Amino acid sequence: MPATQHTEKHFTASEIVRDIVIGMSDGLTVPFALAAGLSGTLSSTNVVVTAGMAEIAAGSIAMGLGGYLAAKTDFEHYLTERKRELREIRETPIQESEEVAQVFRRYGLNDQLIAPLVAAIRAEPTQWTDFMMRFELGLEPPNPIRARQSAFTIAASYIAGGLIPLSPYIFISDLTIALKVSTITTLVALFAFGYVKGHFTGVNSLHSGQQTVLVGGLAAAVAFGIARIIG
Repeated sequence: MPATQHTEKHFTASEIVRDIVIGMSDGLTVPFALAAGLSGTLSSTNVVVTAGMAEIAAGSIAMGLGGYLAAKTDFEHYLTERKRELREIRETPIQESEEVAQVFRRYGLNDQLIAPLVAAIRAEPTQWTDFMMRFELGLEPPNPIRARQSAFTIAASYIAGGLIPLSPYIFISDLTIALKVSTITTLVALFAFGYVKGHFTGVNSLHSGQQTVLVGGLAAAVAFGIARIIG
């Protein structure tokens, strides 16, 4: 009987998906809430479009910058911890060797099996440092272009998401109709986005879609209600 080839399927673009989720979720929700809120007090779609475009521009820059700084901080943190591990390996090799042994003990290995493994890891300082970074601190080597990539992905996702609730106001002059079309379009987009997000993140897709609609719809309803009360 021929052996069946075992193929493992793992999703490996989690960082990109996370950035898309961050940008798209805020891009759909914030401009939608703003447009709905303005629709409660204004009589012209032109003002809604102008304010919405300004918000999308400012929001995408702010979100992109936030993603850049977060990724840059992670990169700098990794480098700092790596330098510290290198210094500890040079200055306190006995203690660091014991930390390596402790890692293997957590996997159920006895000292007789651990001794040659520790010796092999100690033979190469770079390999030793890599081991400590991954198994002691739980840190993976960061992508050097991660900061720029994160900034662009979040900003682009924010713009793409923000244009969905705003587009009806661009093409429809009647404010009431534009609000209705924007609401329906955005809620459908929120559900689709949440559904796809759930698929990629391993969460129940239907539940994820419903949850995303609830959050976005609630934000818009609150903004619209406040605008009505104040106006």
